[in-house]
Amino acid sequence: MGSKKKEAKEKPLEKMTAKELRDVAKEISEITGAHGMNKEELVSSIKKARGIEDKIAGKVNSSIRDIKKKIKALKADRGKALEAEDKKLAAIYRKRIIRLKKKTRRGA
Repeated sequence: MGSKKKEAKEKPLEKMTAKELRDVAKEISEITGAHGMNKEELVSSIKKARGIEDKIAGKVNSSIRDIKKKIKALKADRGKALEAEDKKLAAIYRKRIIRLKKKTRRGA
């Protein structure tokens, strides 16, 4: 009847699971450390290796890992402020930490 052959279409990268993305990344020689990457990092590195540009609408979001690094630094600064008994500065750092934590929850 129908002699049409179905081509195996690869589903979009965003729809793939992290395990499938790691398998795709293994085949690309430019990508190293695929097992340590999360899904967002895998998608961006595969797109970069294939020459696909990410179209980001609106403002640029920093990754959750970057935000967590900022939180860690602010916690250290807050600890120093508490040791110096500067409660006003410690409260400012606390508010910044809370704001950043909310960003991580929204990003997840």
